[in-house]
Amino acid sequence: MELSERDQRVLEAVISGYIRSGEPVGSRTVSKHYGLNVSSATIRNIMADLEDMGFLQQPHTSAGRIPTDKGLRFYLDSILKIRQLEKRQQALIRKAFETKKGDIDDLLRRTSQVLSRFCEQAGVVLWPRLSATRFKHIEFVRLRPRQILVILISKSGLVQHTLLDWEEDLSQDDLDKYARYLNELLEDVPLAEVKDRILREMENEKVLFDQLFSQALELSKRAFQEALESADVHIEGHTQLLRNPEFADVERMRRILEAFEDKTRIIRLLDKALDPERQVQIVLGTESDVNELQEISLISSPYRRGETVLGVLGVIGPMRMDYSRIIPIVTFTASLLSQLLADPDEAPSGEGAHESS
Repeated sequence: MELSERDQRVLEAVISGYIRSGEPVGSRTVSKHYGLNVSSATIRNIMADLEDMGFLQQPHTSAGRIPTDKGLRFYLDSILKIRQLEKRQQALIRKAFETKKGDIDDLLRRTSQVLSRFCEQAGVVLWPRLSATRFKHIEFVRLRPRQILVILISKSGLVQHTLLDWEEDLSQDDLDKYARYLNELLEDVPLAEVKDRILREMENEKVLFDQLFSQALELSKRAFQEALESADVHIEGHTQLLRNPEFADVERMRRILEAFEDKTRIIRLLDKALDPERQVQIVLGTESDVNELQEISLISSPYRRGETVLGVLGVIGPMRMDYSRIIPIVTFTASLLSQLLADPDEAPSGEGAHESS
């Protein structure tokens, strides 16, 4: 929808005022603080027109206006001016990553802490998806009768631990044979294609008549299914949301905190935001399919190892977040994390643990 320059300036003024205060913004405030050089009466008329077009709403009679989701989306896509991140703040963020070195899991956890600290909202980092990388090595370890630990290592340095309960007791010698066979069969195969490769191999005639091959493929089929479908997310600072006045309502806050406890909902939100072609993506709560998160907003950016997109990081907060301040922090942190992951000396391989029965 086309808005005149004056319409856009009034919409920007209302949204900027609302982001700062969390309160409805009136025509007098717009006239006094935003230098539009028009009367309050003219601004009231423009605000009424913007309300008729669905960009603003009036929560109470005789109150000022606040943006609708439609108005906020138009602002984000067409009006928002993103600030440059100051050199001093860049240096502070870099320093926050220098505290200690660890595995990838430690690095991602620290990233979510940095995002929460500098953005004063909840910081989230979606664990890298193995399916985005290539196979390097697999090991099977007999922990106890009929229980096997599968260690899967990708070429990008990610390590996935999967615990399987198996129908029969396999010896460690047999498990070592299975691993040698699979390491040769799957060398450098994209992990997203591993399951298809295994299924094709299971149709091979030599496999049909050889118990070793058949057992190895059946075991790996289960292990890869668990490893590739699993997902995890680091969340830090969700209590920061309590500082926002719109979450002062106990029932509203309870719904949001429950959504944070059930990480599958956050993962769904982050999956929706994962777009390798875009440096930054903003998902307003009503644009997601997570009912419990309708009142929040996500600012996200993908992170990489080399050319491979591993996951997405971001900040979750109220719909009236200070986007112009937070967006450059999120994109800078994603770029910095990608640099750390690209340097094997800075980011050794990490591990995740997922169980299956």
